[in-house]
Amino acid sequence: MINVFNAPPEGIQTAPHDMRIIAAGYQVSVREVDLTRVRDKDSLMLAFLRGLGLTQTFGHNWDALFDVLTDPEARPARFALVLCDYDHFRKRHAKLNAELEAVLLDAQRSAAEVGRQFWVLAEEPEHQLRRW
Repeated sequence: MINVFNAPPEGIQTAPHDMRIIAAGYQVSVREVDLTRVRDKDSLMLAFLRGLGLTQTFGHNWDALFDVLTDPEARPARFALVLCDYDHFRKRHAKLNAELEAVLLDAQRSAAEVGRQFWVLAEEPEHQLRRW
């Protein structure tokens, strides 16, 4: 598999198998958002609140999500967001996924415009760590 961190971020890419080790070698900060229990927009925003370590002041809307993903004081210059259980989420929630993808890809483009790198990675189920 090609190492995603060798090239500028482009769209939603598959997370490498040893992602955390590879990311550390490329000085890329990684955060995970678990989409397993997402049922609607509210639960999606809660998943981002937990995964990104946001406070309760997070606005729980698309604009607020875009802002936290592109805030240079909140996110490092080389940042990877891993969407856990993304394939299942995408299949279960097509409309919600389309809205989410639009925000993520807009944030990715916005980051690139100011010389920052924001990877959006989809983690395949077999690569996910078991959380017991």
